[in-house]
Amino acid sequence: MSAGSIELRGVCKHYRDTVALHPIDLTVDDGEFFCLLGPSGCGKTTTLNLIGGFVTVTAGEILIGGQRADRTPPYKRDVNTVFQNYALFPHLSVHDNVGFGLKMAGIGRGEARPRIEQALALVGLEQHSDRFPGQLSGGQQQRVAVARALVNRPAVLLLDEPLGALDLKLRKRLQIELAQIHREVGTTFVFVTHDQEEAMAMADRIAVMNEGRIEQIGTPEEIYRHPASRFVADFIGESNFLEVERTTAGGVVARDGSAVACPAQGSWRRATLMVRPEAIRLSPGNGQATGLTGRVVTTSFLGTFTRVAVRCDAADAHFTAALPGGAATQFTEDEVATVTWSEGDAVVLDEE
Repeated sequence: MSAGSIELRGVCKHYRDTVALHPIDLTVDDGEFFCLLGPSGCGKTTTLNLIGGFVTVTAGEILIGGQRADRTPPYKRDVNTVFQNYALFPHLSVHDNVGFGLKMAGIGRGEARPRIEQALALVGLEQHSDRFPGQLSGGQQQRVAVARALVNRPAVLLLDEPLGALDLKLRKRLQIELAQIHREVGTTFVFVTHDQEEAMAMADRIAVMNEGRIEQIGTPEEIYRHPASRFVADFIGESNFLEVERTTAGGVVARDGSAVACPAQGSWRRATLMVRPEAIRLSPGNGQATGLTGRVVTTSFLGTFTRVAVRCDAADAHFTAALPGGAATQFTEDEVATVTWSEGDAVVLDEE
């Protein structure tokens, strides 16, 4: 098994009577950029800390590179961690911060210097090696922390919301830089975040977590287009939900009797449909054979698209459509409109 592969087998964590993590099975491939995504308290940081060895497992096994690691102390695991607060030494220069781990490992200056220079070049800070952390921006400090973690050439790099303290513009830029660094070094990255856009932008695969359980694992596209649960559909992106029922004739109707498009597979009688806003089509009036009739509540121009909210009696919440460019200019507040979508754009959830 490759050095950077990770496997969790029935791993769980209890703190007395509190279950922080229910038993999970998880495999991260060597060289993969893997993201643990979910709201606060869902178990993602606990999972990261179990892999790093900062907390002990209550039950289960952790393998890194095919070898049992759950009984191995953190400093003996082939793993390094980048924390949200970076944990840099303020009295040491950038060069010495990056080289600290090499010094602790007893690596001589002759071997350490080129490795430090290489790590700084990787994060674009070779010109700042003599500066101190207090003289750097937040983004530069984050890159120093990444260089320090990578200089020891670990098989696995754990990143605990390392971009969380940065402003939005800088965070988006560093997402690109981190993804590029990952491609260049080939190290396995396990990245924790509560920001679904961040996870979608960077990860090869995502594990969506909720209340100490993994709800779904998949690529960003798989999770977005085919969510396995209402939680995942609601947490990843924006969604419209509709309670529907299958008729004796085989059609599908909403609670007001409106016929709607729906995938044909399955033998369920009642279910929840999920449709993404960009899949919604709006037509003036109510002359469609299928679809929901409603009234336009608001239109909001957002640059590349216009968001239109429609109130329909068949749904508990407003239906939201994301229409390209100026396509929404024909719809005004309180105007009657029909909401439709293609059969393949609807996802069936919560089948009964």
